[in-house]
Amino acid sequence: MKKIIAVVIVLGLGVAAYFLRNNLPKAGTPTGAPAHPTTAEVIQTNINFSVNAAGEIGPAEQVSVRPEINGKIEQLPVDIGDRVKKGDLLFKLDDKELQQQRASNLTDIERARLSLEKAERDFKRAGELLAEKLISQELHDDTKTIFELAKNSLDRAQKDLAIIDERLTKTEVRAPFDCTILTRPVSTGQAVSGSGGFNSGTEVLTIADLNAMVINAHVNQADVPRLKMDQMVEVTVEAVAGLKVAGVVERIAPQATIKNNIKGFAARIALKNPDPRVRPGMTANIKIPVASAENVTAVPLAAVFTEKNPETGQYERFVYVQLGEALEKRNVKVGVSDFFFAEIQSGLAAGEIVALELPKEERDKQTKQLAGQRPGIGNGAVPNPKAAVAAATSGSASNATSKAPAPRAEAGSSR
Repeated sequence: MKKIIAVVIVLGLGVAAYFLRNNLPKAGTPTGAPAHPTTAEVIQTNINFSVNAAGEIGPAEQVSVRPEINGKIEQLPVDIGDRVKKGDLLFKLDDKELQQQRASNLTDIERARLSLEKAERDFKRAGELLAEKLISQELHDDTKTIFELAKNSLDRAQKDLAIIDERLTKTEVRAPFDCTILTRPVSTGQAVSGSGGFNSGTEVLTIADLNAMVINAHVNQADVPRLKMDQMVEVTVEAVAGLKVAGVVERIAPQATIKNNIKGFAARIALKNPDPRVRPGMTANIKIPVASAENVTAVPLAAVFTEKNPETGQYERFVYVQLGEALEKRNVKVGVSDFFFAEIQSGLAAGEIVALELPKEERDKQTKQLAGQRPGIGNGAVPNPKAAVAAATSGSASNATSKAPAPRAEAGSSR
């Protein structure tokens, strides 16, 4: 029994020591000191607001190379990573069967030409005999028909040869521009189908010009109105540490799309003089400058409050300036803002001290206003303690929202 009592006493002393250590003020810390700063000094600084987006790097020109006719790969002199010049051979199909058809067509043309010559002689001879009235008109007309048919036969044979010659030109596929081989899914000897066949043909190669690279980015709909064509941007590549590349906004989609549950607009950024280490498929971060101000008077965003003027219906910006022990409400004109500071174009001077939260009187006033809107308050009913606590909590949340406007709504604005 004594052992149990001793254990209980030890546990009690341990709990008490833990409570005192975590709740009593530490040495050197004044009682009631604020947990966070409540004032800030008006300073001179530079403000740069930019829109950030991420995208994937890809070639500006990428082509899936497929044959136009069916055949078997006879030559495939390139492989992945090879650089080829415009007009260089990419692959060649086996053309033995087409060459045989061409030889047969040449024979048909020769036969048709001989038949045409004979039919022409017979027709001329029949014309002479008809003039001397040695043959009938019907026999003359028959020789004319045979002559016309011979001409048609020769014309058809020549067109068949032209078709074979055209198909022979399609057995060799050459590079349409200076490019690099990205993929090569087939090998020599493999049968492939033409682009006019099933599934648009067999892909033999994928080529791209890696000297012209672009970034396909997805820009939030709230940031798109700040973008413009031909705007210079700064690009960093995650895979290459410390690399910064210049780019220019080349295209902005006219219609929004949803990507990763975010509605935005597709934008294409063209890279200027891309580094050889930059490759297709890498992830890039884009920094698009929107507004900037050099050496301007600025305060933290938390010091700027917004309120609607009931008389004019316009929203006004103001700060609370510390004058001794009192706070003075002063209207200001806000210029460029980023996610931390706001430019003050008029109403403040560098060195003044501004409050980062509403004065206690304003907080109490808002709390009373919220409490007065609760059912039963102000009509003789006894207020509910829980409702009063909830009202006070809501008032604090409202104050926090009022004193710290959303950075996106504030950033880059000028009013």
